[in-house]
Amino acid sequence: MATFTYEALNAQGKPQKGTVEAASSDEAIQRIKAQGYFPTTVREQKVKKGAGGGEKGKKKETAKKASGFSMPFLKVKPKLLTLFTRQLSTLQDAGLPLLRSLQILESQMKPGLLKNVLIGVVEDVEGGASLSDAFGKHPRAFNTLYVKMVHAGEIGGVLDIILQRLSEFMEKSERLKRRIKGAMIYPIGVVLFAILIVTFIMWFIVPKFEEIFLDFGVALPMITTKLIETSRWVAGSTPGQSVPGAFIIFGVIITLPIFWKLIRKAGPGRAATDWILLKVPVLGKLIKKTVIARFTRTLGTLISAGVPILEAVTITAETSGNAVFHKALMKVHDSIREGETFAVPLRESKTCDAIVVNMIDVGEETGEMDTMLMKIADNYDEEVDVAVAALVSLLEPVMVIVIGVMVGTIVVAMFLPLVAMIESLQGGSV
Repeated sequence: MATFTYEALNAQGKPQKGTVEAASSDEAIQRIKAQGYFPTTVREQKVKKGAGGGEKGKKKETAKKASGFSMPFLKVKPKLLTLFTRQLSTLQDAGLPLLRSLQILESQMKPGLLKNVLIGVVEDVEGGASLSDAFGKHPRAFNTLYVKMVHAGEIGGVLDIILQRLSEFMEKSERLKRRIKGAMIYPIGVVLFAILIVTFIMWFIVPKFEEIFLDFGVALPMITTKLIETSRWVAGSTPGQSVPGAFIIFGVIITLPIFWKLIRKAGPGRAATDWILLKVPVLGKLIKKTVIARFTRTLGTLISAGVPILEAVTITAETSGNAVFHKALMKVHDSIREGETFAVPLRESKTCDAIVVNMIDVGEETGEMDTMLMKIADNYDEEVDVAVAALVSLLEPVMVIVIGVMVGTIVVAMFLPLVAMIESLQGGSV
């Protein structure tokens, strides 16, 4: 007798999975119906063969090798994962069996990490594993939040709805990241370009003027003397200097981000830098609003998906992206575990604005915590948009002023001796 895996619906319309032994597929269907289920998919379990066990065995062996070959530091791109989630939700809503949906998406996926991951997921699901367990084996593609939400959807029999909510959540999160990154590209580009221009002037232009001043023996004002000294340091022509200052400047620009990432890898370093960032004027408020929007949307999505509140708070803390908020949310977790409220420890942590705490408090009292959290997230998304626009508006005039002062200082320092030279030449000709 052969073993058949099946997907079926029970009397309440909820999906069921299992295995049954029968001599044929027709007999398997009859046995499934005898259990009170309506079968939607019935497949015979294939005996796995080795590398020399036929063409099909060779294909599976090749697929497994492809699935296992990838660089450990690579992760699936959020945009690609969001598209996959949206497509899987659509296929499930259309009534296609889960395994067939995964096979369709895997076959149309371009070669890459996600395709390799889906090969493994299809094999696991075909072998009888749940979708959440299959996803959980690939943390580089599916994080804890993703896996827990899929698990909740499987238990509640609403996988298509959960996948749709998950794709919407991912789209909004990525949209928020793109807005902030897009706003930062312009000022960073302007600053780097200004550094390049000023370095070029200091290294090549100022030394030419210095030669002219020495030839004419003009008395140099203090501002010109300091500028020439800075130029010598940048070009590395100061007596006893071994490394040009320009190399040091660009070395700092390159190594500073690496050093920042190394500090944030350690727990204390991450906690300290997160606290410092929240205290930075203007930028700190933007970061705070971003984190609040992220954690409220995450928590609201998990609660609406049916994830238990304690587990939902833990997942939210781990995915908050900020050590200060992680600590505050873990205090909330301990408070709820002891039978106390959500709002009180959050208010005591002073990480969130009063309006956020009050809305969460109302959500607890009315039993509509998920709805209230989503409203907070939508509100703070809008506030982040306004804050980003205000930050860009503030940075533009500040950068213009700073660059103008730098260039103006160089111009004044170079032309003051030239004016003195012209006056001395006119006096000598008279």
